Amino acid sequence: MLIAIDVGNTQTVMGLFVDDELVDSWRLSTDRERTADEYRLFLAGLLRQDGYRLDDVDGVALSSVVPTAKQAMIQVAEELVDGPLVVVGPGVRTGLPINIDNPHEVGADRVVNSVAASAKYGAPVVVVDFGTATNMDVVDPSGAYIGGVIAPGLEISQAALIDATAALLRVDLDPPRAPIGKNTVEAIQSGLLYGHAGLVDGIVDRIVEEMGVAPAVVATGGLASTIVPHCRTVDQVDETLTLDGLRIIYEMNREE
Repeated sequence: MLIAIDVGNTQTVMGLFVDDELVDSWRLSTDRERTADEYRLFLAGLLRQDGYRLDDVDGVALSSVVPTAKQAMIQVAEELVDGPLVVVGPGVRTGLPINIDNPHEVGADRVVNSVAASAKYGAPVVVVDFGTATNMDVVDPSGAYIGGVIAPGLEISQAALIDATAALLRVDLDPPRAPIGKNTVEAIQSGLLYGHAGLVDGIVDRIVEEMGVAPAVVATGGLASTIVPHCRTVDQVDETLTLDGLRIIYEMNREE
């Protein structure tokens, strides 16, 4: 039994695999101050819901962009899990050539997503990850990672808009009745949702033009289901993409 954990800036996603099957997954807020003891309690409680214990876990696959949370998770895994711990980073086999100026700059989550997308959808492929930032990662026809895009995420954009203005308030991220807002709330919703969808479509169009081929375009992340219905260039949403990538990398690196 494998626990896959992806620690993002805003949310942490955990998945429980039995063999190759994802039997359950959970999403919680990332807290940079959360201790190893607190993570231990979280994991034990989540597993208990499915009738398992921490003792049942054979291995852990971890990716993190938050150093404090990463160290806490590593401590929990090393203390409680009687099996391999694979932490995505330099020296870990991924099967993904990284052809950019400085391969060490690529975040673990972006590598994991690209590995999963290549395995599940083939190459070329573009992954659009709607999280704190909206990341786009590109795998070329040969299966190599060739770079990507980092843009402010939808919630960051809303926070910046509200913080920088005196009269505008936070709104629910629901589509307005029409692109032309009939009130301030709808005007903000239109700008945020259709503006972000336009950002994604515009950049994907440029990526396709640069590559000269039409890649599969796959979306993931906590806000994917909110934005993708308004995009014309995204083929589908894959909510388990990151967890699947962690499982694949774990299988490449675990001790036999």
